[in-house]
Amino acid sequence: MTLDPQLRQKFDQLVGSDTVVLFMKGTRSFPQCGFSASVVNILNTLIPKYTTVNVLTDPDVRTSMKEYSDWPTFPQLFIRGEFVGGADIVRQMHESGDLEKKLGDLVAAAKVPSVTVSPRAARELAEALKEASPGDVIHLTITPAWEHQLDLGPAEPSHVSVASGGITVQLDRASAGRAEGVTIDFIEASDGAGFKIDNPNRPATVKEIAPKELKALLDGGRVTHFYDVRPDKERSVAKITGVRQLDDAAMAAIEALPKDTALAFHCHHGGRSRGAAEHFLKLGFKSVYNLAGGIEAWSRDVDPSVPRY
Repeated sequence: MTLDPQLRQKFDQLVGSDTVVLFMKGTRSFPQCGFSASVVNILNTLIPKYTTVNVLTDPDVRTSMKEYSDWPTFPQLFIRGEFVGGADIVRQMHESGDLEKKLGDLVAAAKVPSVTVSPRAARELAEALKEASPGDVIHLTITPAWEHQLDLGPAEPSHVSVASGGITVQLDRASAGRAEGVTIDFIEASDGAGFKIDNPNRPATVKEIAPKELKALLDGGRVTHFYDVRPDKERSVAKITGVRQLDDAAMAAIEALPKDTALAFHCHHGGRSRGAAEHFLKLGFKSVYNLAGGIEAWSRDVDPSVPRY
């Protein structure tokens, strides 16, 4: 089947509209399939600017682009007018370093983060490397969800290398962007020994706190804003003295507080109050506690005079 000349001209113009053009399902900010999202994530780590074409909004592109490129699926990546491939090929080229070479001077310079490996961690990692294959290095991966993983593996040309304590640590470019100031240590505790990774860039999370620990913070004045998310019906059955109900007025009052104000929330068992705590975390509050086990646990561990229901 011969591609219509007008469509070919249209596709030529789209491909030539930028140095890097990605035909995908969705947009750069909102990919609508996993394969498209994977290519976007790779490109985002390498180059600051590129053009995307949403094939879902243009029937001509969706049905005929495959003939133009002689490639059966989306996404499709073009660099300087040349078709590069789909998601699997882009991933393979990225892992081998060939994609970065293909992009050439378009690639933003990778920032090498400051990573500190403690002397004890360095000794443990050095021992692990003795059992590894020749040429293996330590890899540190930091996921978008801020999970940290240490692995052994071959050196990757496309990764960023950091030396600390006589140990070479490699990070993919996305992980490198999340790693500034990371400290890798090795600790021994009563429940076992292992690596401990501290990352100052990790966003704040809701802190689940036991009743006795929260009581100590309240008594010490470190937490002065404690809220009950339950409705009036439940509060009429049981409530903690001095805890304000989280109603509309309280919500507005909290939003006006400085973002470094420590907040604590509770409900019956801890589920509903965690949702409230996460809401204020998203508003920028950095020290947010949720009473683990709710008022039920408070009655059991702190104040038995509070009725349980």
